[in-house]
Amino acid sequence: MFLNFEQMETQINDLKLNPQLVKDLLVRFIRDELDKVGFNKVVVGLSGGVDSALSASLAAEAIGPENVLCVVLPYKTSSKDSVEDAELLATTFNLKTEIVDITKSADAVIDREPSTGNVRKGNILSRTRMIILYDISARDRSLVLGTSNKTELLLGYGTLFGDMAHAINPIGDLYKTQVWQLARFVGVPEKIVKKKPSADLWAGQTDEAELGYSYEEIDKVLYLLVDQKMKTGEVVALGFPEKMVNDLYRMMVRSQFKRRPPIIAKVGHRTINVDFRYLRDWGA
Repeated sequence: MFLNFEQMETQINDLKLNPQLVKDLLVRFIRDELDKVGFNKVVVGLSGGVDSALSASLAAEAIGPENVLCVVLPYKTSSKDSVEDAELLATTFNLKTEIVDITKSADAVIDREPSTGNVRKGNILSRTRMIILYDISARDRSLVLGTSNKTELLLGYGTLFGDMAHAINPIGDLYKTQVWQLARFVGVPEKIVKKKPSADLWAGQTDEAELGYSYEEIDKVLYLLVDQKMKTGEVVALGFPEKMVNDLYRMMVRSQFKRRPPIIAKVGHRTINVDFRYLRDWGA
């Protein structure tokens, strides 16, 4: 039970979106970022979950559904519902789809070591999917659209060079609970919005079971730590369990390497991503 409920509610009020304003901003973001680099199409891996559904629907409004290719990438253990929900989303927004079964490609790596555990196997599946998406993007001269939300990015709950890879990401500054809000507003089918979040990397896997806490709880704590710049002790003083706050803080700290470009040793005067990192550095 939260000790300072009214204070806590005031602090996290900004988690409630103005959905029309945010939708307009993200639609414009997609359109502007494509224009900057001379592209007019995107490709998105459609998992059947709410994150990829929201990204795809925003892109459809930004550049037209005819310019959005949704690629469904099932593995032999994937849930049948995942494929059906991906197809439901595509039908709802009149999006083109392409189905690519990744079983043979992924198993060629997985079978090298029969003892490979679920985490490593999940990473292989995620990176296999991204190989295919980037190959299709080269084939169609399109950009890969990101589908990782802010909660996942802050906790490092994703695969580097797998589902965290993208050219542009319209939902990376939305917490999971905000994704749900906006998805309902733009018309993502309720079946997709309400389903238990899962990367569908193995049978029965769910995000919240792995993380140990619900997204409702996680987002409140992350918002206070990140957006409100509160210290862990201050968040605990609001009534949040100390173990949960500390667990989430440690996850953020330990996953920082996933949120930054690869570190380059500085030798010269203009080191990429150290000194040479602004638009003015390459003439734009």
